[in-house]
Amino acid sequence: MKELVIGNFNGEFWAVFALHQFVGNLITLAVLPKGTEGSTGSTTLLFIVFLCSMTLGTILMCFIRKTNDKEKVSEDSSVSFCSAVASRLNSVILPLLDMRMLLVIPLIAYSGLQQAFVWASYTKDIVNPTLGEAGVGGAMAVYGAFDAICSLAAGRLTSGLRSITVIVCGGAFFQALIFLWLLLKYSATSGVLGVIYPLLMAAFLGVGDGVLNTQLSALLALLFKHDTEGAFAQLKVWQSSAIAVVFFLSPVVTLQTMVEIMVGAISISLVSFLFLTLKVEKAFSSHQVTNM
Repeated sequence: MKELVIGNFNGEFWAVFALHQFVGNLITLAVLPKGTEGSTGSTTLLFIVFLCSMTLGTILMCFIRKTNDKEKVSEDSSVSFCSAVASRLNSVILPLLDMRMLLVIPLIAYSGLQQAFVWASYTKDIVNPTLGEAGVGGAMAVYGAFDAICSLAAGRLTSGLRSITVIVCGGAFFQALIFLWLLLKYSATSGVLGVIYPLLMAAFLGVGDGVLNTQLSALLALLFKHDTEGAFAQLKVWQSSAIAVVFFLSPVVTLQTMVEIMVGAISISLVSFLFLTLKVEKAFSSHQVTNM
């Protein structure tokens, strides 16, 4: 089935992508001893690792080839620049006229919000006060590990719209537990619990991120088969905008306010997403009845 292929591909892709969080933060944990800000040698090592990774990625990208027949290439080469720009603008704007896209945008925006929350608020207000700067690398390594594992597992379990709905609700549940914990009962502690609590939060937040990455990609591929470029352009636009909002707000709002924003965002996105799935399922059922 096409849905299984999409699910497996997304799971493997996002699992490999999430490994950068795990590997990179393990390196950070190793080169930043507890209680220090890192020596010149440590900073140099991190820069060398970054440079090697960037170089390897650039070299591998050179081997990517897009398969096109000669007739298509010839046809594209004759298109004027203005027509090409107009076509690209249409591919970005037209999806916004589709009710399905409008209903999935809140979930896309939430996926960006929760990522930025981890990078900005979680590390600054939860990990740093209890584990210190050196502990941020360890917590984010846990986050990356669970993100990668969950991405692979969620991709394998993806088989259609119903499975996407169940998996998304499961991932949202894990993250909602963390937000409610922070909102109602959490307080920084010392000792063993002071270490376990931030790592447990990292694991649950990583699970949610792995779910959202794989399932949003699969959902857009299934719903917008004839305009995947425009759909994925919307994904990055709204996701990036949400990330920017959190980073702008983070220095001026408290952790409590940020968590309240996250609770509101996850609630709105889930309601919108569930309404979308009901709408699509209803349309699919009506189509089947018509063809019988």
